[in-house]
Amino acid sequence: MPATITGGYVRNMWLRLIRSHMSALERIREPPVSQLGPEPEPDKRMLRRGLLAVRSGLTAGDVRKTAEKLALRALELPELAHASTVAAYVSVGSEPGTRALLDALLARGVRVLLPVLMADNDLDWGAYAGEESLVRVQHGGKMALLEPAGDRLGPEAVRDADVVLLPGLAVDARGMRLGRGGGSYDRVLARLERAGADPALVVLLYDTEVVERVPAEAHDRPVHAVVTPSGVRRFR
Repeated sequence: MPATITGGYVRNMWLRLIRSHMSALERIREPPVSQLGPEPEPDKRMLRRGLLAVRSGLTAGDVRKTAEKLALRALELPELAHASTVAAYVSVGSEPGTRALLDALLARGVRVLLPVLMADNDLDWGAYAGEESLVRVQHGGKMALLEPAGDRLGPEAVRDADVVLLPGLAVDARGMRLGRGGGSYDRVLARLERAGADPALVVLLYDTEVVERVPAEAHDRPVHAVVTPSGVRRFR
């Protein structure tokens, strides 16, 4: 039976996966900041596996339909309505789709920056100029990414963004985001903080990926909003 995003199959699969991880999550509920460190990482790995397992059951049709809804919801954000520069990313595989949103922003005249993954997992940036400006890049044993083919603008270019759209696997009631674990966006957020930049931080997810609690470490930073196919939730 093919999985659908809103159907009972995926919802039940999600519930089983989350319940299987709840005992691990309970152990780290509301830890003092001084105790945050490498300890939550095993719990992050378990939660990532569960979330990725659910995503792997989605069809191309599921992803396409939710991408259109995500674009409509995201474009309602005042932050995006008034943005002149947005740092975004090109979704791949079963990630919540971003292509419709990227094209809508470009049509509005917004300058859209897309990441270029470097060898050390840091991110350079390039400008998006439509589908023809993207190239498929295979990064070693990692997934292939669609990246801008034009000039590299440097890692500091993200400081110009009014809004940063972040990839993720989940976000919790505090706005804490669970990423894939590569650390690329931890570096981006640290770079913004050092520069005193304060763009709106927005994560795009499926409805089931907004959860009660994800493990957090001292370097983790909350996002300001999450956009899902059914709506927007703000954390500031």
